[in-house]
Amino acid sequence: MAGPDIPVLSYSAPVMSIREDAVYPEISAEKAAVLSLTDRVFLFKKDAEKQQPIASITKLMTALVFLDYNPGWETIYTVSEADKIEGGHLNLFLGDKVTISDLFKTSLIASDNGATIGLVHASGLSEKEFVAEMNKRAELLGLRKTSFSDPIGLSDNNVSTAAEVAVMAKEALSREKIRQAVITPNYSYSTIQGREKVIESTDYLLFSEDAGGVMAAGGKTGYTDSAGYCFVGKFKNEMGAELISVVLGSEGKNSRFKESRDLVLSAIKNYEIRR
Repeated sequence: MAGPDIPVLSYSAPVMSIREDAVYPEISAEKAAVLSLTDRVFLFKKDAEKQQPIASITKLMTALVFLDYNPGWETIYTVSEADKIEGGHLNLFLGDKVTISDLFKTSLIASDNGATIGLVHASGLSEKEFVAEMNKRAELLGLRKTSFSDPIGLSDNNVSTAAEVAVMAKEALSREKIRQAVITPNYSYSTIQGREKVIESTDYLLFSEDAGGVMAAGGKTGYTDSAGYCFVGKFKNEMGAELISVVLGSEGKNSRFKESRDLVLSAIKNYEIRR
């Protein structure tokens, strides 16, 4: 297994020191990265500059772009035949009337494909125009190896790198509405017709107890056969330092969460991260 190359890309000179005996755990993920938001430097990389499909992590960029075209959180959206997307668990059905706020939360919390394409349709843009805006936003963020072909993540042409996913997540999670959604483990609401909906986060770390002084602060999962099991998550330690961990192509549904947290715990041990 290829070892990590750390650090490679930084936004500024790192304000930290590395332990001489620094070690990181063996991980099954093909690609990974840990970004310190506090010091704006990558603390760990494993093939983090190599492109691969990112599956439903795509929805973070979709949410970012949608915020610019939001018709209003209390606007009512009616689920139509155009929102029918194969794959994943369906929470909304033909004819359901929901607020844009509930549609947005269903997309990010449950990683619901139909709700996500519903957001695109509610934006007033065509799907082609919306994807163009996603690619434009990636360019503005300096993500040179990130590109999108659909707003959901089903296409293998939705690609990025572990390092660029971390930067994308940093931008997305800085937006309060996105942050609130991804930190929510469970959410329930009623459609305008009175049908109760109960959704659960795909981020299993939100249901686990803190370990080693690290607290999960929300993230986004992804899976396709080509992408493997993927996860990007934000973590905080007891001193207030914030880190983003990315694993792409992990071997299992649960291993992506364990590996993400293990990398963060190791980064905290290996470096003195300023608050």
